[in-house]
Amino acid sequence: MHLPEAFHETRDDALVALMRAYPFATLATADGAGLEAEHLPLLTMADGSLRGHVAAGNPLARADGAAVLAIFHGPDAYVSPNWYPSRYETGREVPTWNYAVIHLHGHLRVTRDRAWLRALLEDLTDRHERGLAQPWHMADAPADHIETALGAIVGLEIKVERMTGKFKLSQNHPERNRRGVIEGLRQRDGDHDGALASLMLQREKDTGAC
Repeated sequence: MHLPEAFHETRDDALVALMRAYPFATLATADGAGLEAEHLPLLTMADGSLRGHVAAGNPLARADGAAVLAIFHGPDAYVSPNWYPSRYETGREVPTWNYAVIHLHGHLRVTRDRAWLRALLEDLTDRHERGLAQPWHMADAPADHIETALGAIVGLEIKVERMTGKFKLSQNHPERNRRGVIEGLRQRDGDHDGALASLMLQREKDTGAC
């Protein structure tokens, strides 16, 4: 990943927060047949490892020990040069795209341990059901149904060896242009616009860049 210094995000708390807010990741592997990619939610654990699961028939179930690249995607959006105050003074601005991504490198461990899998599923469902009026819990399903489901999946754990964050949030522009982008995103209010504007503003506050 090309990583200009201005966009290099090194704050662990910011990286973990993004991974937990956007847990649906891309998991890439390489073997003799070439590159493969899967898409699945991954839990970011307190020790920094990643955990998830796939169907037992998935090729990842046979990839124990493989080198993997997990990619987390935060909000992204098109940025119009019309949002830069400087554009009206010089005309020397062009469109771009703002985004936040994280790459994590490590090796895969595959497990079929039922207790490990049950704990993972309980954690996964509890985290994503949290906040709902009537959260669903594993205990709500028949025990034999859960046992059948556990037999149809395998667990994945990644011990992270290297993590790289890229938050391209107009850091290469002066404050007034960054503020213009935030306001432009809020006014347009597309699919990811509000979340991206909030991420930009949060970074400004956290780093004292505002």
